[in-house]
Order: sequence, then C-alpha cells, then structure tokens
Amino acid sequence: MMEKYFMRPVSILVGLGVPADVHSVMEAYQLLNDWPVQSRDTSYSLALNACKGVLTGTIETETARGLFIVFAKKHDLLAPEISPVLGHWHGGESLRVR
Repeated sequence: MMEKYFMRPVSILVGLGVPADVHSVMEAYQLLNDWPVQSRDTSYSLALNACKGVLTGTIETETARGLFIVFAKKHDLLAPEISPVLGHWHGGESLRVR
C-alpha cells in the first residue's frame, strides 16, 4: 500500500507537551487507533473514518488531514505555530541576530 503524505505535516503535542509532526495518513491512523476508548468521540470517529477512506481510495488525503486537525484541536493536541523571531517587529524595531 502506498503511503499517503499530507501536503504539510500536522504538529501535535505528545507526552509532556513535546511537539511531534504527523506526516501521513498512516501516522494519523495509528495515533487514532491508539487513542483511549473512553476518550473517543465524534471528532475521533470522523478523523478515523476519513483516514480509512484515504487508505481505501474513497476520500482525499487533505480531507483526512483537515478532520485530523479538528480532532487534534478538540483534544488540545494541536501544537501552537511558532513564528520566526528574525524580522519580527517589536516596539517599532526589527529584532536581529548580531
């Protein structure tokens, strides 16, 4: 079976808040499959079924990515995006590495 990769990985928090990237449908599927039964909800079911749909060829990869993001947000797993420090404006001055 050919691996279906996301256009951009989904960064989630694992363990003690350590970010990890989910690059593919199979990685998302494995995470969902290991999710505790008592915490499974509608967002879980939608994301899991979307991953299965990609693997069987009935759903687009990016649709599954979107539903996986919804699941991750709902369960506070989505890692915050970190903007680059260089070029960031602060108090009217650009921060630069010297």
